Amino acid sequence: MFNRRKVFIFAASLIILLVLFSGCSNSSETKGKDSTQGTATKEGNDLTIAVDANLISMDPHDTNDTLSGSVQRTMFQGLFGFSKGMEVVPVLAKDYKISDNGLVYTFQLKKGITFHDGASFNAKAVKVNIDRLANPDNNLKRHSLFAMVKSTEVVDEYTVKVKLKKPFGAFINNLAHPAGRIISPKALEKYGKEVSRNPVGTGPYKFKEWVPGDHLTVVKYDQYWQDGYPKIDKLTFEPTPENGSRVAKLKTGEADFIFPVPPEQAKQIDGKNGIEVKAEPSIVVRYMAMNSMKEPFNNVKVRKAINYGIDKEAFIKVVKRGFGKPLDSVIAPKTSFYSQQKVYEYNLEKAKQLLKEAGYPDGFKTTLWGGNNSTSMKGMQFIQQQLAKIGVDVEIVPMETGTMSEKIWSTKPKETELEMYYGGWSPSTGDADWGIRPLLGGKEAFPPKSYNTAYYSNDKVTKLINDALLTAKPDEREKLYAEIQKLIWNDAPWAFLTVDYTISGKKNYLEGVYLLPDGSLSTHDAKIVK
Repeated sequence: MFNRRKVFIFAASLIILLVLFSGCSNSSETKGKDSTQGTATKEGNDLTIAVDANLISMDPHDTNDTLSGSVQRTMFQGLFGFSKGMEVVPVLAKDYKISDNGLVYTFQLKKGITFHDGASFNAKAVKVNIDRLANPDNNLKRHSLFAMVKSTEVVDEYTVKVKLKKPFGAFINNLAHPAGRIISPKALEKYGKEVSRNPVGTGPYKFKEWVPGDHLTVVKYDQYWQDGYPKIDKLTFEPTPENGSRVAKLKTGEADFIFPVPPEQAKQIDGKNGIEVKAEPSIVVRYMAMNSMKEPFNNVKVRKAINYGIDKEAFIKVVKRGFGKPLDSVIAPKTSFYSQQKVYEYNLEKAKQLLKEAGYPDGFKTTLWGGNNSTSMKGMQFIQQQLAKIGVDVEIVPMETGTMSEKIWSTKPKETELEMYYGGWSPSTGDADWGIRPLLGGKEAFPPKSYNTAYYSNDKVTKLINDALLTAKPDEREKLYAEIQKLIWNDAPWAFLTVDYTISGKKNYLEGVYLLPDGSLSTHDAKIVK
């Protein structure tokens, strides 16, 4: 269901935010005791984390949002994962080797690990999961990450062999992606598609309950395979889309950790009420996709005019409050094989001239879809105001996550009503492939198969993307991805906005909870310091 509220929503949210902060107390409330000197204490060993959107699914194979993946990380693990700096590290895998032709991967697995339902983690479990992901008939959102798999073979109880259809240079990175997390085969057989509401993995926490829109709770798994973990008894995630409400929870101690912290509040709350705010550059890119199948966005001059018509520096100051950098490629600098491009400078006259040349001297009307949380609304409203200066009349259509999933990610290309989409992307493999192919990889990446909301298709780009996957040699991949980024930049299927900062807030008694550069949350090392 569409919610076609416009600019007045943001004004209303600011009023609510001010009211909330004016009513916040520095005294003890709910779960923690705060003092005006900036220290906090905690009773018990449970944590509450407030997040900015509703959770979609607890099936890691069928999830396309970073937030749901963050919650899944508490319960699931894959053969590989990422360190705090996004380096690939082994998790459930002990070792591996690759055949000389790059087609066969043989994995040695760790022993003595069980799923939360008592089933054993072994080669058969890995085969069941990879086969599930590799089968296109399952219509899983993360199938494209494993579409290159030809077959999976159980060699012995703790050895599994994966054969690829053709060499794929980023395969280990794909296994480290959240989609590569292993679900209990017993749970898959028992629940089928309903496994999305009944998650069973090998992680430090096991699923307790999920009340959609209110909270999801996980509890300590006593048979967890890593000694000394987890250090927390219970974790509760509370969707809190409104920025002011989320910050208020942290101030009062109702939440111990929140993300994201709204940029406009970051400096104000840091160091007060026992709160610590952390902001760091990420690999999350912020963009506005333009549907190049629809007029007027099928004209590259219109797309470039949109880019020249948005002041990126002002966007960072107003929307991000300084917590960001102008996006100067289709991927962020910390992503493998990044290649810098020349930023589209803010130039209203050039934008108007391009629109005139494209046949739109008086501009045009269009719609912009995006999330309904406070920060997304603010970003869309800024774009609306900017484009009005070049005669582009933008109607904002905010959506909650479930509606967005249905209207954008589940709709066939010819049936979509999408014109412009305001969003962000985190390449959670850390590799250029997953930063580019799902979003701009031609017709095979159009929704519902993948996430190409620009419906961008350039045959040369698609060929180069495929060529880059056929080699594991870094120098060859670097050269190919440099050309890819140059071509896409010139085609301008997006309005290139920013590289986001991750901004989180926590109470100062909490350690070991942090955001990775891809914007996802890690709670594995969480502990309360008494």
